[in-house]
Amino acid sequence: MERRTIGAGALGAGAVGLGCMPMSWAYSGSRQRGDESLRAVHRALDEGSSLLDTADMYGPFTNELLVGRALKERREDAFVSTKVGLLVGEQHIVANGRPGYVKRACDASLRRLQTDVIDLYQLHRADPEVPVEETWGAMAELVRAGKVRALGLCAVGARGGRRSGGLYDGTIRQLRRVQQVFPVSAVEAELSVWSPEALESLLPWCAARGVGFLAAMPLGNGFLTGTLTPGQGFEPDDMRARHPRFTAEMMAANQPIVVGLRRVAARHGETVTAAQVALAWVLAQGRHVIPVPGAKRERWVTENAAAAGLRLTPQDLAEVAGLPGAQGSWE
Repeated sequence: MERRTIGAGALGAGAVGLGCMPMSWAYSGSRQRGDESLRAVHRALDEGSSLLDTADMYGPFTNELLVGRALKERREDAFVSTKVGLLVGEQHIVANGRPGYVKRACDASLRRLQTDVIDLYQLHRADPEVPVEETWGAMAELVRAGKVRALGLCAVGARGGRRSGGLYDGTIRQLRRVQQVFPVSAVEAELSVWSPEALESLLPWCAARGVGFLAAMPLGNGFLTGTLTPGQGFEPDDMRARHPRFTAEMMAANQPIVVGLRRVAARHGETVTAAQVALAWVLAQGRHVIPVPGAKRERWVTENAAAAGLRLTPQDLAEVAGLPGAQGSWE
């Protein structure tokens, strides 16, 4: 697989990564099977999808434990990205950016991941009670201690609450602040055919500064794969069960997007899928972009990895750009 660099430190990873969250968090619990997910991680590494994206809050903690089982055998094949800054309670999630906590959380993540170094350590959310410079400074100390190779920041976008001004203005302000403390190597934010808002300001900001961009949810939480049926329903623990874009009405209204992706896919061969076109579109947004689709089955991991070899033509890109915008708010 083609490799892409992340940040000024030129850390390398496969062009398509693997989002590990669905293996143990936020999606249908009845379909989460540890051994099957572990096989999916191994298949990703076999295919060259070396970037494994996890977080201590996923589970919580169980996702890192799962990834750690694979890393124990194949650390050299993987680029490990995990996150810090959010604590999960029974009915709520709170931010914690206190420097002492960040250092303890890193040590705990290292133990769960069964590794002595994290390739990319990301701040999941800034703590409103702690200046972000203090949190970032503690993370920088982890780099100097050899426990972390590079630092990243997760963007707060449409799903982060009501906003005024540009969608990512607040994230860019945070990035400017932490850059004064220690270099940002990567930003993780949503980017997909039906959520292209990062193209307006956040992606150009990263490109201009040599900052890598990890495209979260590049398949629109599964919608852009074309495998979901309007009105099919979701299990109560699946975040899509409560999401306005995944009502039967909105899923039906957004079907023209999937139809358009399938139309482009058909021009590239019978085996090419809508999901692969969606990922290839993300890859085409810049050499600093790595899509991180979530998956928990070997089949989907293999299909996603193959998207790295799909080259969309100018006609394809123009057709995707002309697809109707998604209906239904994220908020």
